[in-house]
Amino acid sequence: MRLDLTDNPNADDEAFVIDQTRAYNRRFVERDVQPLCVFVRNDDGHIIGGLTAKTYWQYLDISFLWVDEQHRKSGHATALMSAAEAEARRRGCKKAIVDTFSFQAPEFYRKLGYSEWGRLTEMAGQHERYFFRKAL
Repeated sequence: MRLDLTDNPNADDEAFVIDQTRAYNRRFVERDVQPLCVFVRNDDGHIIGGLTAKTYWQYLDISFLWVDEQHRKSGHATALMSAAEAEARRRGCKKAIVDTFSFQAPEFYRKLGYSEWGRLTEMAGQHERYFFRKAL
């Protein structure tokens, strides 16, 4: 036996480990992962904001939320979140989860009714990572 540590894994090797983990998980829960994306576009069709997430096991799991700096404080982020939460409810989700850093938007999520359930300190030596949840 040998341990193979790499920062440049073979894509097939990485996919194998992911597939095996998912196969094990399917013995306990059904695979119902669905992507969910919402975008805000300007009149020219360019994306000025967006949200990427997944829904699974009655959860909305938000991965990324971004609004172009020129368009912040215009309600776009709130509209993106509202649309994602509404679609998640339509899909049968009961809860939402998201994480953010201290230099990003912890107060924004609190204003939307998310409550902190965990925090990691000293990320990159100076930042905090917050974990939030909300009942839908």
